Amino acid sequence: MAQYDPFRELDRLASSLLDTRRGPRRMPMDLYRDGDHYVLTADMPGIDPGSVDIDVDGQLLTIRAERTLATGDGVKWITREREAASFLRQLNLGQGIDTERITANYTNGVLSVMIPVSEKAKPRKIEVTSDAEQPTITAHENRDEPQPVEQ
Repeated sequence: MAQYDPFRELDRLASSLLDTRRGPRRMPMDLYRDGDHYVLTADMPGIDPGSVDIDVDGQLLTIRAERTLATGDGVKWITREREAASFLRQLNLGQGIDTERITANYTNGVLSVMIPVSEKAKPRKIEVTSDAEQPTITAHENRDEPQPVEQ
């Protein structure tokens, strides 16, 4: 059983009253490139996977999620520090992304979004040609006569 700490309760109350963030919360994320994909991972603990909404509009990727907390009838809270919240994150994908093949997975409170690089944006080798005439060397074999050798 947790002990009552009046200072902790006062701190929690002051924090909740002075908290001006009353809209969508930002979620911490990492973004890196791994070969032909960008990988975005975002911490979203306690989120119902069914509430996660990811959409792409042009080059704008938007991630939304909701955390709801269960409340029971007749429950007497001892302490309640977790809040229901909305989460929102938007990223401009820029050019060179294959937006048709973006995939996402939510496991153990972490959302992973795989963002593939388009074929046009992948590095490639360019063949170099020249319009200048190249000297042509041809060899003929004649078994009957000895060939002169230059020295």
